[in-house]
Amino acid sequence: MTVVLAGLFGLLIGSFLNVVVWRVPRGESIVSPPSHCPGCDAPIAPRDNVPVVSWLLLRGRCRHCGEPISVRYPLVELLTGGVFAALAARVGLDWALPAYLYLGAVLVALALIDLEHKRLPNVLTLPSYAAGIVLLGAAALLDGEPEVMLRALVGMAVLWGVYALLRLAHPKGMGYGDVKLAGVLGLYLAYLGWRTWFAGWLLGFLLGGVFGVVAILVGRAGRKTKVPFGPFMIVGAFVAILWGEALADWYLRLTGV
Repeated sequence: MTVVLAGLFGLLIGSFLNVVVWRVPRGESIVSPPSHCPGCDAPIAPRDNVPVVSWLLLRGRCRHCGEPISVRYPLVELLTGGVFAALAARVGLDWALPAYLYLGAVLVALALIDLEHKRLPNVLTLPSYAAGIVLLGAAALLDGEPEVMLRALVGMAVLWGVYALLRLAHPKGMGYGDVKLAGVLGLYLAYLGWRTWFAGWLLGFLLGGVFGVVAILVGRAGRKTKVPFGPFMIVGAFVAILWGEALADWYLRLTGV
């Protein structure tokens, strides 16, 4: 039931994230004006704003002017619902669940914005530090494990430092937005354990490296092509949150460490 409710909640949040992904890169308010059709400027009625269902009933077109509604909207809603359900299955009915659902929402928005605009807005990354520390800190206290929060803070600082050094060594290869995102990911990964932290750190670079090699081999990119790294960090962290301990154990056995 927790997983189902989290998935349904994710569909609703995904509808809001569509607004965030469109407006934040353009410097627009996410609350005003209300959602409206970009073609005829008609406001979106509540009955036409039900996640996924409304898009299907309207056959992907505005009720008033017939302007096509991108399939991206229901896909983002489904993606967010799936992310929320997966996180609920991993964390369970725990005090930390709200923190990880918040993280899931922010990461979906950041990944989509970085893919389209090649930047990670401060308005999303910086507040995530405060939100994560407060939500995870409260969860650690309520679970009677305050020492877990200390590990999370160390993980945050270390991963931020690793990425900061990489940026200093190769500023053209990594943006400062990636550095700021690394601290947020380090906080949440280390809260679950050092194996999870290690897996999230490694998977981000592994996925980015594999994509870069494949893109060069198929002629879709060159050595100087700029590819947003944030989505690889995000996918790597998400996979690590779900299966990080098992993956880290497998890697350590494979390397004999």
